[in-house]
Amino acid sequence: MKRLARVALVWGCAVAGSMAGNPGGGPAAAQSVNWIDNAVAILQGLDKITARISTIEAPLETPVRFGALEITVRACRKRPPEEPPGTAAFLDVRDLRVADTPRPVFRGWMFSSSPALSAIEHPVYDVWIVDCKNASK
Repeated sequence: MKRLARVALVWGCAVAGSMAGNPGGGPAAAQSVNWIDNAVAILQGLDKITARISTIEAPLETPVRFGALEITVRACRKRPPEEPPGTAAFLDVRDLRVADTPRPVFRGWMFSSSPALSAIEHPVYDVWIVDCKNASK
């Protein structure tokens, strides 16, 4: 089990490194995939208490609320149509239940193809990336 976790971590770092324009080796860097930047992330959130799933449209650099979570999308990238499907977003997630000091819950890349690779660990909410799109006019 530890070996699997280590492989997943290495793979995630290689993908994130290649997305940042700094290939770190590994399979993702060898493919040299061009990612397309988008202005809006499409997320889904699960409230574990009510078992309701909500779709969240989060524009870049604009905090959005999902329950007690504040989600800020820093980047949302998608593979070109001729490549295998894939979407990734860099998220900052904070828990606002304690008003005086919001607690950071997650900061990092999230991948639609591997949601468990970098999951948000929260007792009440789950959030994952579904897609990216450009802002509608």
